[in-house]
Amino acid sequence: MTDAVTRTPATDEPGTPRLAAPRPGEDAETLRTRVAGLLERSRARSAVLTDVDEAELTTQHSPLMSPLVWDLAHIGSQEELWLVRDVGGREPLRPEIDGLYDAFQHSRSSRVELPLLTPSEARTYVAEVRDKALDALGASPLRGRRLENDAFAFGMIVQHEQQHDETMLATHQLRTGSPLLHAPAPPRRSTPLGPAEVLVPGGAFTQGTSTEPWALDNERPAHVVDVPAFVIDTYPVTNGRYAEFVDAGGYDDPRYWTERGWAYVREAGLAAPQFWQRDAGGDWLRRRFGAVEPIVTDEPVVHVTFHEAQAFARWSGKRLPTEAEWEKAARFDPATGRSRRYPWGDDEPTHLHANLDQRHLQPAPVGAYPAGASALGVHQMIGDVWEWCDSGWHPYPGFEMFPYPEYSEVFFGGDYAVLRGGSFGTDASAIRTTFRNWDHPIRRQIFSGIRLARDVRPSDQQGA
Repeated sequence: MTDAVTRTPATDEPGTPRLAAPRPGEDAETLRTRVAGLLERSRARSAVLTDVDEAELTTQHSPLMSPLVWDLAHIGSQEELWLVRDVGGREPLRPEIDGLYDAFQHSRSSRVELPLLTPSEARTYVAEVRDKALDALGASPLRGRRLENDAFAFGMIVQHEQQHDETMLATHQLRTGSPLLHAPAPPRRSTPLGPAEVLVPGGAFTQGTSTEPWALDNERPAHVVDVPAFVIDTYPVTNGRYAEFVDAGGYDDPRYWTERGWAYVREAGLAAPQFWQRDAGGDWLRRRFGAVEPIVTDEPVVHVTFHEAQAFARWSGKRLPTEAEWEKAARFDPATGRSRRYPWGDDEPTHLHANLDQRHLQPAPVGAYPAGASALGVHQMIGDVWEWCDSGWHPYPGFEMFPYPEYSEVFFGGDYAVLRGGSFGTDASAIRTTFRNWDHPIRRQIFSGIRLARDVRPSDQQGA
């Protein structure tokens, strides 16, 4: 087993751009080089997350998650379907396993009972698929067909693997036993914190995208949204601040909870964020990837449900931002009136901008990435923790399903809340200011946190 976090040595210096999705119009050879590097990086990360003994791979560590070996083979199955069979035009390698790794045929809790590939078979399978996928990359013109334009199919598979890698990272957090993953601590804050809140001016901005080459269907199309002025917190909510809510009896007071949230917190017996516990002296500890340690008070709180986020917001006298508010705060540049690709601009992320890529196995303290602030001065909107938004999961006006309904379309209108911004476990290739995530309001095994907003008061406009 390896004792290291996945990193790509060539891009490991803090100021080096991290390979991400291409800009519009990259030529085919540049695209091929980019895709090959991203495929290599995603597979290296998958290898680290599955470089554990067979029992760890085949055990179901939580009914909320698949066995790690299922995720590994599923990654290969999707890659074979889209890159080998569709783009490459090759015959199926293992058609008899298609149904085993179809996420819609089997619930996560039931997958451990399936006749899955063994760890050795799964590794052999994904390696064979990758060889043929690289053949397809070399042969494709990366033009002329919607699925291949700008290497979209390859970008979709890169993002799919990285999304499952983040899921496998969450499985590692849920497992019991000694730590198997290790990484350096995130950077500390080196400059004083700025103002606690930022006023976001009212008016129209462009939400979504019609030009981002690897944007998924739910991010499209770009459309103009008029968002009234609001105030958003400069930084995510910290462990220290959330502990104040817990210690003030927030979990015992129905005034702060919606009816649904209060019913769930009572039913599930929630009393603090997942993985928190008290020591003998009453101080808060957390379990993080097998290690039990004191909470870090200035790190963003993580592993909270949407219901907990809402309750904390009410206790604080604030609310959660809507999805449109979140995106405007993240990407709107008032000097130019345009929407940026990332909070800091259009350049690819570096490790100075955001806590991404599983480089660190925890959120960084608030204020640790001043170079990543948005044009409006909002910090850490990419990386660290997914941020719950007070919006349901719906398509944008003019939505067009592509290339299959099971990615986004079948979930629209369901019991979901939106999350934005990515986490420390999200790869740079799978996040941008237009990227949309969603989950059930009761989920908290994901790396989910909180950022607060509020309506504008007359005093906020003074001097603006």
